[in-house]
Amino acid sequence: MAGTWRWRGPGWAVGWGVGLLLALAVLALLGPVLGADPRVQDLSRVREAPSARHWLGTDLLGRDQFSRLTHALRLSLSLALGAVALAAAAGTALGLWAAWRGGWADGLCRRLADAVQALPALLLVLLVAAVAPGAFWPLYAGLVLCLWVEFFRVVRVQARQVLAGPPVEASRLLGFGSGWILRHHVVPALAPVLLTQAALGAATTVLALSTLGFVGVGLQPPAAELGVMLVELLPSWREAPWLLLPPLLALAVLSVALLLLADALGATRPMESAA
Repeated sequence: MAGTWRWRGPGWAVGWGVGLLLALAVLALLGPVLGADPRVQDLSRVREAPSARHWLGTDLLGRDQFSRLTHALRLSLSLALGAVALAAAAGTALGLWAAWRGGWADGLCRRLADAVQALPALLLVLLVAAVAPGAFWPLYAGLVLCLWVEFFRVVRVQARQVLAGPPVEASRLLGFGSGWILRHHVVPALAPVLLTQAALGAATTVLALSTLGFVGVGLQPPAAELGVMLVELLPSWREAPWLLLPPLLALAVLSVALLLLADALGATRPMESAA
């Protein structure tokens, strides 16, 4: 059947990617239950080494490092999922509309995408974030504004190829409607492409959020976010080097897991349609 597909990527990449993401998700969900309040300060316990009471030690304000790390992971994962979901919905809808209608609709959507991509992604996020510095929603809106273009481009190209193929032409001659063609031809062909782009978009979102926090233009202290944590802990790297390792490892593992998943998903290909 046209549009069916199967895994052709390395199984180990799928297993490691999914396993690491699940481990981080469980840690993010259970962290607030297992750890202390990440906002509570105890200046008598500043920069403590890991112990039974504070599993990852305490930061320069005596806050529990484990709790702050789990809250940062939950923030990064939730923002990545939310931004990718909204960007995928907008980009897919516009890509399908442009591919289906063609003509002026295709030209309008392409010019809109070109206008968005004329600015570097981080600069565009910074411009949107300048509306309300330190707030959450401008970062979310800016990331969605950057991500939807990639979804639009891949969906438009893939959908145009599918709609111009013999299976879709045969379905139209047999009298099948647009909804049937979308469900049985277009959506199955787009599934691996969208999943790959979603994993890449999530990795991009996590790294962009941390980068903005690290340079001081993203979320602001006392927010528990990986980039903000690195900024706060960097001056203490001589006195307490163990404090920098957990957020660095969490950021690296989260990025690697998403990239492994994207690589495995990208190895999927549509199977040849049966005659």
